[in-house]
Amino acid sequence: MQSYQLKAFGAPLEAVSSPTPEPKGTEVLLRVTSCGVCHSDLHLRDGYFALGGEKKLDLSRGLPLPHTLGHEIAGEVVALGPEAKGLKRGERRVAYPWIGCGECAVCKRGEEELCARPRQLGINVPGGYADHALVPHPRYLFDFGSVPEELACTYACSGLTAYAALKKVAPLGAGDPLVVIGAGGVGLAGVRLAKRVTGASPIVVDIDEAKRAAAFAAGAEATLDPAAPDAARNLVKATGGAAAAIDFVGAEATTKFGYDVLRKGGTLVVVGLFGGSFSTPIPMLPLRAVAVRGSYVGSFAEMGELMALVRAGAVAPIPVSPRPLKEAEATLKELKEGRVVGRAILKP
Repeated sequence: MQSYQLKAFGAPLEAVSSPTPEPKGTEVLLRVTSCGVCHSDLHLRDGYFALGGEKKLDLSRGLPLPHTLGHEIAGEVVALGPEAKGLKRGERRVAYPWIGCGECAVCKRGEEELCARPRQLGINVPGGYADHALVPHPRYLFDFGSVPEELACTYACSGLTAYAALKKVAPLGAGDPLVVIGAGGVGLAGVRLAKRVTGASPIVVDIDEAKRAAAFAAGAEATLDPAAPDAARNLVKATGGAAAAIDFVGAEATTKFGYDVLRKGGTLVVVGLFGGSFSTPIPMLPLRAVAVRGSYVGSFAEMGELMALVRAGAVAPIPVSPRPLKEAEATLKELKEGRVVGRAILKP
């Protein structure tokens, strides 16, 4: 098996050749055909999340090295453990990566993406920056119909994360403005899904002109450069304030922008993990009656809902740019520099 592994935090990924794993019990072995490159892979590679100022959330203690990144995985079933039922060799599937322990109260109520003892592909266990990947059970493998593999893999995180965030503000009625901040891979997926999930076409905010253009092509009602003079104030003046704002960046400036453009009673959903801190005078929360909440990926049930829409042809594609697996490190660099529009896809 060929993989690109993280052997030291902050260091470049290294090519590794190792025995191809043999599935046991209910495990399924996929031959990876496409793996999306997510911004969270950068944080895992660096070993921390920035919390503002000099504070960092250290990831190194819970992530033994070497480690194979990559949680947006699509591939072909090539081997099954003796207890793996319901799949056949040769079938193409996309993996739900947000796997929990399966035993705790959180998992049993259907929220295993929030499990405190996770087995998340590419996060806690080896992922898809490789030509093969192990999935612990057939239930986590979803049929993606006739969708190209390069696009199908993005639904495991980019699409699912956007879908789950949008559901937290749905439904929106006529005259309820929706603001989407950030038109990267997840943000563009949100733009594509917004009308179907919430009933509203979003106003998209991004500092990058090319990404604003991609958002408009994806169905945005309007786009806005937040660096323009009085951008937040002018948006509120033009719309009366947003009923909901979804921050797919999660930086200090973007979260503040999302909070500032809310109308009374509005909701801010923070999805992105760029880093930093956010503060606001406490009396303004009750006086404005606003809600601020986080959204982390999506549940197993939501993955099922999303993939049903995908198979029905109800989800428009986002831009994807395939490249060889050997370009994994170069792709992470390109993503960090903000030069990826849509999703970069590694192909072994």
